[in-house]
Amino acid sequence: MTLLQELESRLAAALTTVLGEPAAAAVTAAADLRFGDYQSNAAMVLAKQRKANPRALAQEIIDQLDLTDLGSAEIAGPGFLNFRILPSAYAARAAALIRDERLGVPASGAGRTVVVDFSAPNVAKPMHVGHIRSTIIGDSLARIARFLGFKVIADNHIGDWGTQFGMILVGWKTLLNAEALEADPITELVRVYRDINAATQADPTLLETCKTELVKLQAGDAENLAIWRQCIELSKRGLQKIYARLDVTFDHWLGESYYNERLAGLVDEFLEQGIARVSNGAVCIFSDGSQPPADDPFMVHKEDGWTDNPAIIRKADGGFLYATTDLATIQFRIDEWQADHVWYVVGVPQQLHFRQLFEAAARWGKTGDFRHIGFGSILGDDRKLMKTRSGDNVQLSDVLAEAVERAAAVIAEKNPGLPAEEAAVIAETVGIGAVKFAELSQNRLTDYVFSWDRMLALSGDTAPYLQYSHVRIRSIFRKLEEPFDAAACAIVLGESEEIHLARLLVRFGEVVPTILEDFRPNLLANYLLELARAFHSFFEACPVLKTAEPLRSSRLALCELTSRTLQQGLSLLGIKVPDKM
Repeated sequence: MTLLQELESRLAAALTTVLGEPAAAAVTAAADLRFGDYQSNAAMVLAKQRKANPRALAQEIIDQLDLTDLGSAEIAGPGFLNFRILPSAYAARAAALIRDERLGVPASGAGRTVVVDFSAPNVAKPMHVGHIRSTIIGDSLARIARFLGFKVIADNHIGDWGTQFGMILVGWKTLLNAEALEADPITELVRVYRDINAATQADPTLLETCKTELVKLQAGDAENLAIWRQCIELSKRGLQKIYARLDVTFDHWLGESYYNERLAGLVDEFLEQGIARVSNGAVCIFSDGSQPPADDPFMVHKEDGWTDNPAIIRKADGGFLYATTDLATIQFRIDEWQADHVWYVVGVPQQLHFRQLFEAAARWGKTGDFRHIGFGSILGDDRKLMKTRSGDNVQLSDVLAEAVERAAAVIAEKNPGLPAEEAAVIAETVGIGAVKFAELSQNRLTDYVFSWDRMLALSGDTAPYLQYSHVRIRSIFRKLEEPFDAAACAIVLGESEEIHLARLLVRFGEVVPTILEDFRPNLLANYLLELARAFHSFFEACPVLKTAEPLRSSRLALCELTSRTLQQGLSLLGIKVPDKM
């Protein structure tokens, strides 16, 4: 039980005594330490419900509140309850964390299965800078959920079936350079696609040829299927190189094509159950009138008022759409994987699609906790979508390569004596970590400007600063002549910097579960920055190795716990820590 949970439990017991009936109350970490460590507005909320005096009720609660061995409580303002924790309580909690592999984080997700759908690039196309957000946010949420005890299924729902394959098939048969394909498959496939696409603008008959090849593929033509499969395998090979560099893994790569055989039956079922109906030859899902128009994803407001905004699941020509495939995907995840939660890490512009998808799934009886975890855009220095000078999307592989290159330059300047091989490993860790942290330290819903100088700085709110903090702590232990056993040490807190460091260490177990309340990895990023700053203040104010025992061992134990917490926290963000920098 975390310290916050302990306070909530004791407060609930006091409320039950005062009110004569069970009552729960929320406790939060105080935003301003001048007013205490934790606070609760329970007295104010309950007083309003009972038309009582909030300060008088707060006093009754305090009179019944047992904070023995924890701290004290006081009333502030119109009835806030402020809690101050004893240094001895923080010391005891910190000592317990040293012996806890989970560092106080509860396994709150145990017994539940979550599917995390993220990254999802298109086959035969390079991953561009826009894929950073889905890939890195999704991977971090999967790591955090797994650490919280969820059974996590990471699924890369790649775009491996679509109209672009008609052009790729024609290009494969007429323009393909075998040597270029072997050297760089995705670049060659993109070239072929672009050349054919450009040619169709001048020759409409070529477009018809592309459509014919696509129809043959969809009908199961052996030659086209063989080419299609080869495109997928070559694309996966290229994608895996990027994922390996990012240390991102998936349990499954079930792309759109995996669900093809389910689509016709799904549409028939929607028609039979009255969830969808035919309109102008297409099969559509309309509003069922159960919600106000403003809340109904199948209604849209136009000049003449509210009108239908249906989701099409089969076109008039018999073709299926993303909505059809996504419904089949939900069916599979709920029925086959027994998912309790399905999280889609996809950009904000797809918000309406997912509102319609989740509503249609609910009508179909596919119940679960479905979430669209949207995110904003990455901008260039001009605050417009990040593009190359030619107007193309910036490729993700180029971003990662430049991040490592720039990190290598910084490391060479700061530590020129490092052996080349070791420096290269550190540059990889620092460069990739910098890109990830620049992403994860942002509120996912906001747009942000991509800045090399800011993300690679050794000071400020960056991954290199956190990695350096961890390296600095480990350098302390390299100076010891004997192995150090932190678990065997008693922790004593006297200086304010020691107390504050322990306070933050204890809060790790409180912060991690809150990340999934609104899917905000930036809460963890901000916590780690605060922890690192607290450590540096502690280290400057409280000598460690030159202090006499038993204080020396107590401070070393705090260093060890800080090191472990930083490493674990960064790991949940998908960021590694080097031994040196």
